[in-house]
Amino acid sequence: MIRVLLVDDQALVRGGFRALLDAEADIEVVGEAAEGGEAVQLAESLRPDVVLMDIRMPGVDGLTAARQITSDPALTDVRIVILTTFDLDEYVFEALQLGASGFLVKDTRPAELVEAVRVVAGGDALLSPGVTRRLIEQFAQHARTPPPSPAFDDLTDREREVVRLVAQGLSNQQIADRLVVSPWTAKTHVNRAMAKLNARDRAQLVVFAYESGLARAGWES
Repeated sequence: MIRVLLVDDQALVRGGFRALLDAEADIEVVGEAAEGGEAVQLAESLRPDVVLMDIRMPGVDGLTAARQITSDPALTDVRIVILTTFDLDEYVFEALQLGASGFLVKDTRPAELVEAVRVVAGGDALLSPGVTRRLIEQFAQHARTPPPSPAFDDLTDREREVVRLVAQGLSNQQIADRLVVSPWTAKTHVNRAMAKLNARDRAQLVVFAYESGLARAGWES
């Protein structure tokens, strides 16, 4: 059972999402919060698999709440999906930097929302459709980014190549096809790169790639 925490200041939005998700046999909404401070408390007590987090809320906003959740070692397994009204929202990029696993616009189709919850709960990131990549490309050029982590020096040449391909939005299967290796080998390279860079998931790996210069806006996939 996938356990979900809903965080949005609009009760109507939360109610709609709850009705949609609770109708699925493998998903259970375990809690609701109207602002970020309450969301952090519920994440600590309920330990949900996925938090659907509105980014713009009065009081403690979603960005602050995401920062607190992703920085807590006890909540490492809690995945955050940012909910936003705008597909190009400057705060979403910062949330991805902090370790959010992706984002959804609030008018996404019901089936896509359900699938997104399953994808993130399974340990993957919301890198499709390509809007996530476009957002990262756009804001990575203007955001204040820290200097590249020394951990990048520990990546092998093949791991660097794999990180670049992940940043282009390629799946493990597509990376395997590109490099003429098995999907298992591609996945192993991705996992090793994530471990070395201390990335929570593929979404954060993409952010790191742009911050380090391994990937640049406008590169072709």
